[in-house]
Amino acid sequence: MRHWLAYAKVLIVFICISCSNEDTAQYTPTPTQLQIPKLFEDNILNPVIPLNNPQTVEGISLGKKLFFDPILSRDNTIACADCHNPKHAFTDPNRFSDGVDGLLGSRNSMPLFNLAWNYDEKFFWDGSSFSIEHQAFAPVTNPIEMANTWPTVEEKLIQHPEYPELFKQAFGASTIDSTLVTRAIAQFERTLISSNSKFDKHLLGETTLTSEELNGFNVFMDETRGDCFHCHGSDKNPLWTDNAFHNNGLDNTFTDLGLGNITGDPADNGKFKSPSLRNLAFTAPYMHDGRFLTLEDVINHYSEGLKNSPTIDPLMKKVAQGGVRLTSKDKADLKAFLLTLTDQEFISNPNFISP
Repeated sequence: MRHWLAYAKVLIVFICISCSNEDTAQYTPTPTQLQIPKLFEDNILNPVIPLNNPQTVEGISLGKKLFFDPILSRDNTIACADCHNPKHAFTDPNRFSDGVDGLLGSRNSMPLFNLAWNYDEKFFWDGSSFSIEHQAFAPVTNPIEMANTWPTVEEKLIQHPEYPELFKQAFGASTIDSTLVTRAIAQFERTLISSNSKFDKHLLGETTLTSEELNGFNVFMDETRGDCFHCHGSDKNPLWTDNAFHNNGLDNTFTDLGLGNITGDPADNGKFKSPSLRNLAFTAPYMHDGRFLTLEDVINHYSEGLKNSPTIDPLMKKVAQGGVRLTSKDKADLKAFLLTLTDQEFISNPNFISP
């Protein structure tokens, strides 16, 4: 009898372990890798992926659903995608975005692509957010954006008919919290990769540029003409940004201190992140405050519109004469080159559109 009891106990333990293993296997997410473009590989650009938030099929799918769902906002009217529209390279065509109460911010929404290659991991125009996960955290509680609280968001997701199961599949989680929400959104945002512009194809030997586009690239690279490459990269930097912060001569004095408001260092006043020059055809208006409506406006600023201030970047070497003083032809050709950085495939990619 004692032998039978011993066998029974072993059998019960075995059954429990088997059930436990089945539950674990059921909610083990499927690992996946980012599709790294050849030009990024050629230039030894490896993505930044946190060890505590690896890319998974289920995590990306959940993040995409959350990105397009207004459930994160207080009154269920604003989704991440409302300020980061896929058709506009994940930015807002309006100068300033509307929050849940109709309040407007004071900065133009930044485009979202190639975020996994921002090596210093400082996000937003002023670098106030560290990591993509934290960048996804801030808008939910911002009073002029989603104006919500994380406990409210968590409760809404817990009560939702689909989200509890999706969080189990993505993270094996029986509870939902802000950490998992932002990890999922960050996984989706890391997949937003833009790398198929005309200039990309030119570098890969798949197409040729016109004489105007080639001259525009030469203007861009020439320190005596455009002198753009110091902040925005070159054919050796497919990101087309240094992801650093510069005072590019927009103002003599500052109502928005930018990086200086974060660091508290007066030497950083008026400095803002250099955005990527990819997809400029979709991302107007331009600059941190959206003051320029067209690429012509932007080029004219650097050509003859620079304003001096104590923190102006040393790279603005010709500020005394107002700018680099481009000819009309060089301006037109520079614009033609900048438009070769347009990635039409990116804005129509079904993986990046509302589910």
